[in-house]
Amino acid sequence: MAGNEAHCLARGAPSGAPRAHAGRGGPPHRGDGTGGPTDTPGHVEHDTDPRPEPDDRDPGPGSGPRTGAKGDRSTRITVLVALAANLVIAVAKAAGGVLAGSPALLSEAAHSVADSLNEVFLLAALRRSRRPADTRHPFGYGKERFFWSLLAAVGIFVMGGCFSFLQGVEALRGGAEEEFGGYVAGLIVLGVALVAEAGSLLRALHQVRRQGGGLGGLRDPALRTVVAEDGTAVLGVTLALVGMALHMVTGQAVWEASASLAIGVLLVYVAYRLGRDARDQLIGEAADPELSGRIGALLRAQPEIDSVEALFTMKLGLDSTLVAARIDLVPGLDSERVEVVADRIKRSLARTFPDVGQIFLDVTDGSPGGAAESPAATGERGGA
Repeated sequence: MAGNEAHCLARGAPSGAPRAHAGRGGPPHRGDGTGGPTDTPGHVEHDTDPRPEPDDRDPGPGSGPRTGAKGDRSTRITVLVALAANLVIAVAKAAGGVLAGSPALLSEAAHSVADSLNEVFLLAALRRSRRPADTRHPFGYGKERFFWSLLAAVGIFVMGGCFSFLQGVEALRGGAEEEFGGYVAGLIVLGVALVAEAGSLLRALHQVRRQGGGLGGLRDPALRTVVAEDGTAVLGVTLALVGMALHMVTGQAVWEASASLAIGVLLVYVAYRLGRDARDQLIGEAADPELSGRIGALLRAQPEIDSVEALFTMKLGLDSTLVAARIDLVPGLDSERVEVVADRIKRSLARTFPDVGQIFLDVTDGSPGGAAESPAATGERGGA
C-alpha cells in the first residue's frame, strides 16, 4: 500500500453541522473549539459536497425508493386521515360497547383509542425527524422516526392488546346479559367502523404503491405503522362482528369472549413486529445487503484500491446511510495523490448511491484474515 496513512473524512455534513474527523479512535472535531485538533500529521480532511442537497433527489442504482419532503407530506395526509377515522370510530365503539355491554366492542374501542394516540406519535416523528443536523447531533435526527414508531408499538401492546385480553377474560368469567337492542346498535357501529377502517387502509395502500410498492414502499416506519394499524383494525372489527353475531345467535358469551381474546393476540403480534423493526433501526441497523454489496463492489473496482479490509454501513434515517470503509491502497502513492484518490472515490459513491449521506475512508495496511469477514464488516445480522 502507500507508505503513509490518511484518514479521509466523509463528504460534508448537512448545512449547519460540524465537520468530524474519521481518525482511528480520535475525538471528533465539534466545531466549537472543544473538539479534537483539526490539523494532525497524516490526517486529511475533504470539505466538499459532491452533490446537491435537496430532499427529493432521484434514486440511483442500488438505492430504494426515496420519500423526501413530498413523501412526508403524503404520509402526513395518510396519518391525519387515519387519526380522524380512529377518533370518530373510538367514540362510536365506546358508546356502542357500553350500551350493548359487549366485551368485543369495548376491545375494539380500546384498539381505536390506541391507534389514535399512535397517530399523534407518528405526526411527531414526521416533524422531528427532518430537523437539520446540529452540534449535538452531527448526523441529524433521522432516527427520531424509529423512536416514535417504537412508542406507537408500545401503545398498541399496552392500550390495545392488554385491554382486549382483560375484556375477554372478564367475559369468560362472568358472562354478559345483553339486550337485543344493544346487539343491533353494536353491530351497526361495527359495520360503519369496518367501512371507515377499510377506507383508511386503502388510502395507506395507495401511498405504498406510489412509493414503489412491496417492501420498498414500506420503508417509512410511519407509513408502515399506519398500514399495520389499519389492516389490524379491519381484521379486528371482522372478529368482533363474528363474535357478536355468534353470541346473539347461540346465546353463549364464549364466542364474543373468544373474539376479544383473538383481537388481543392480533394486537400483541403486530406490536411485537413493529417494535422489533424499530429496535433494529434504533440500535444501528446495517444497510440492506444488496446496497452494501454494490458499495463494496464499487470500492474494489477502483484501480488505486488494493483491497477493502472492512466495510461498515449504518442507517442514519429513512433516506440517509453512513458508510465507513477500511481500505488498503496500491504501493507508490504519495500523500497528495491519496487525497485526490479519496476525494474521487467519495464523489463516485455519492453520485452512484444517493442514500449515502456520510462517507468515511480509513487508509490502512492490509491484514491477513482481517475484519472484512466479520458480520459487522459485511452488514450481516448478528454483527457487533
